[in-house]
Amino acid sequence: MAIKYLLVSGGKNLVLYEGQVYSGIGKGVIASSLGVLLKSIGLKVTSIKIDPYMNIDAGLMNPLEYFDSNDALQQIIDTEQDDRHGECFVLDDGGEVDLDLGNYERYLSITLTRNNNITTGKIYQHVIDRERKGKYLGKTVSTLMFDFEPTPQILKVQIVPHLTDAIQDWIQEVARVPVDSTREIPDICIIELGGTVGDIESAPFVEALRCLRRRAGQNNFFHCHVSLIPVINGEQKTKPTQAAIKDVRHAGLSPDIIACRCEQPLLKSTIDKTAMYCQVEPEQVIAVHNVPSTYHVPLLLERQGLIPILRDVLRLDTVSIPPQLVRSGAETWETWKTLTDTQDRARETVKICLVGKYVSLQDSYLSVRKSLEHASMRCGRKLEIIWLDSADLEIETSTTSPAAYHKAWHQVCTASGILVPGGFGQRGIEGMVRAANWAREKKIPYLGICLGMQIAVIEFCRTICGIEHAHSEEMDESAKDKVIIHMPEVSKSTMGAAMRLGLRNTVFQENSRFSKLRALYESEAVRTDGVPAASDPTTTATADGEVAAKLSPSQPPIISERHRHRYEVNPKYVPVMASHNLNFIGKDESGERMEIMELRDHPWFVGVQYHPEYLSRVLRPSMPYLGFVAAAAGCLDEVMAKEPKVVNGTSNGMANGV
Repeated sequence: MAIKYLLVSGGKNLVLYEGQVYSGIGKGVIASSLGVLLKSIGLKVTSIKIDPYMNIDAGLMNPLEYFDSNDALQQIIDTEQDDRHGECFVLDDGGEVDLDLGNYERYLSITLTRNNNITTGKIYQHVIDRERKGKYLGKTVSTLMFDFEPTPQILKVQIVPHLTDAIQDWIQEVARVPVDSTREIPDICIIELGGTVGDIESAPFVEALRCLRRRAGQNNFFHCHVSLIPVINGEQKTKPTQAAIKDVRHAGLSPDIIACRCEQPLLKSTIDKTAMYCQVEPEQVIAVHNVPSTYHVPLLLERQGLIPILRDVLRLDTVSIPPQLVRSGAETWETWKTLTDTQDRARETVKICLVGKYVSLQDSYLSVRKSLEHASMRCGRKLEIIWLDSADLEIETSTTSPAAYHKAWHQVCTASGILVPGGFGQRGIEGMVRAANWAREKKIPYLGICLGMQIAVIEFCRTICGIEHAHSEEMDESAKDKVIIHMPEVSKSTMGAAMRLGLRNTVFQENSRFSKLRALYESEAVRTDGVPAASDPTTTATADGEVAAKLSPSQPPIISERHRHRYEVNPKYVPVMASHNLNFIGKDESGERMEIMELRDHPWFVGVQYHPEYLSRVLRPSMPYLGFVAAAAGCLDEVMAKEPKVVNGTSNGMANGV
């Protein structure tokens, strides 16, 4: 059976209104939501994200970076947060990719590889490597030729097949890689085209996707175009969408549905007008208005008849779906609806203070935010996140900006829990240390992720162990007591991919039986087989989207989580900390690298060197986040009592990767 493709693209909606430009309008969430609908009927789904920038991957991108341009319109665009990169998401194989791949994994409970993120840089490198190996038999390798007409807005692009063929081959090869617990070839591949149709940098991919539609064959390609319907002076405007669809068709693509993003439900007159001027039927115009949370988007699409449309265009009735996957999909859909309904009805609020370095752009911590949401939904609480710049907690701020200083400390003092996420660089470090000190001394639930664990170690060494000058080599290379050091095997001269990346095993130690985190992991463990090597790029070690665990009555559990770091706890200082009752209850398989710390006499004071947010799922929260939120909400004992136990290798009986 041929694989079917579902393309999600976005139009060039440069709508100036009240000094703002609307650009990022939620293609990733809509693509993920379409995948949820397809999985709800038992289909196996994979995803590919295309990013038309020249970077090889997202590993070296500053989450706060803007596109640089002197053009006046571009400067306006640059003021919008949606045009900044946001976080770098890490996969099992160590791939550093666009944050949208995190959306796919969270919504669809699948495990992707670095090849599921295509960039212009990767494609050009791939084509050049093939040319160097003589794969083009001496032919002239061509990519793009631009022909500008007198009107600068009109650009003719001729694309010679070498580049577009490489893109199509890449998509078709990656689409066949199993990504869920069935270990079978997916039925449908969702492709999200980043950027906007009409941009010069997107031209090779648009042409390749036009060709892919022909290559895939009839009833094997579905196109959803996402466009904006702005509300100006109370009126819903359709002109931007009309212009966007004109551009898409001019590029050779013809959308099967138009997903119209709007801050309010679309009026019937707006739907009819859009359908008439875009030459589609009214049922092909899908309203995607603002909803309480992104988890409502699949429900919104389902209510508008998306599943029958997908069945009709893609002839899904011809796809053979095993009965157990049909049942599993239906059960998952009911669970999804129940979870969102529970979230809507939650009355109590849990207030989490996120003390970070990049809080001016919340997407810098997208996976952290989503993990907190997953955990709060499981706890039946509404989530309130206080986004706090760690620099505002530093003593220096009390003189330079007293108002910001006192406001920041008021927020810390009134929070139910304090979270310090990952990050790089010196700025704001001392503010993080002070936040960790407050959480430890005042018995406030604390979760330190990567840098956050290192911060907790620095604070403990300074305050409890009496190591006054304890610091990190990253922040002060000349520090007297480097309790955090650069990992010896990691290069200091090379930046790209020069970190400890991807899925790695952590072994709970014998002294960890008191650990609340260990108890949560043991209750969540879903299988007892071994874990494939994380360095193998073809592995699907967590293809079911869960934390792999090995349980044995005579051995401590082993968990597998994703990592992204250059620095680690200095083993030389571990005995000193242990003598003051700071236990590292989780270490790597060699026993030399510290992975988990937890204080015994504290409601929840946990630090982890890995990034558990990368494996959190909507229907299966990350255990460190779940324990942290539950402790902050005052329901940790209740949550631990309710967590599912291992039965026949699965924790909840669901299949198909959910």
